[in-house]
Amino acid sequence: MTAAMEMPRVQECAVASCAYNHTNDCHAFAITIASSDHAHCHTFVEMPVRGGNDQLVAQVGACTRSDCQHNSDLECHAPAISVGPAADLADCLTYRSR
Repeated sequence: MTAAMEMPRVQECAVASCAYNHTNDCHAFAITIASSDHAHCHTFVEMPVRGGNDQLVAQVGACTRSDCQHNSDLECHAPAISVGPAADLADCLTYRSR
């Protein structure tokens, strides 16, 4: 049996229009960072209702940006990440190209 890795927390999310954002905190259980051309938050969703769990702060569940210096085996190893506007409205601002 393999021990679970501690996943990086979403330290801040500046995307107020996301249904998982409550006062700059992401309350999804986990997020996915992916896109072929930039580090987009694929968990971002605009809806009139708020989702997630107020008792949770999201973690990075998966990241397919293998070209990021924080990525190893498609897992994020940054201590924490921030999400906000970059190439799109909801991108990983912690992303750094190798």
